[in-house]
Amino acid sequence: MRLIIFTRYPEAGKVKTRLTPALGKAGAAALHGKMVEQTIGQARFFEGEIEVRFTGGSYQLMNKWLGKGLLFREQQGASLGERLSNALVEAFAEGKKKVVIIGTDCPGLTVDHINTAFCKLDRSDLVIGPAMDGGYYLIGLVKHYKELFREIAWGSNHVYRQTMDAAAELGLRTARLEYLADVDQPEDLPVWTARNIN
Repeated sequence: MRLIIFTRYPEAGKVKTRLTPALGKAGAAALHGKMVEQTIGQARFFEGEIEVRFTGGSYQLMNKWLGKGLLFREQQGASLGERLSNALVEAFAEGKKKVVIIGTDCPGLTVDHINTAFCKLDRSDLVIGPAMDGGYYLIGLVKHYKELFREIAWGSNHVYRQTMDAAAELGLRTARLEYLADVDQPEDLPVWTARNIN
């Protein structure tokens, strides 16, 4: 089993840019860093391999920031779909039977969601955790299907539905986790503060 975490190095002006009007560049980067650290903290309770796929920074900076015990690799691909697809291709090529990918934007994501996703893959081809903004915060597979990552309007509120439509066309057995709220826009900030995270 492999859990893959997609994230960015918290460099001011290059992360959470939609939060800049409310928090400033440094504030948005600081919040991003805290959200990543919280997600990693939950992931460390997972009893399987954890890989961090990152953009920005460097292997050395990521390792210094998030610590040992994690496998760090740079994201590969022009679009998010290509980057997700490439990460899955490599994981399955390396012999993994179940792969789950998560982001770092949902403060409500816990290790229970992660463990549940892997369990659901015993009886499903695809497990997905829908976000309230129309995207998804988790996707898990037992095999790579390139169609799930092509012709998707990444960054829009159609991502979840388009992915589910593609899964239906492929005839995949799908399982869904609960909806969670993510933090991308200034109006999403109460999702973070409501959890009393400083």
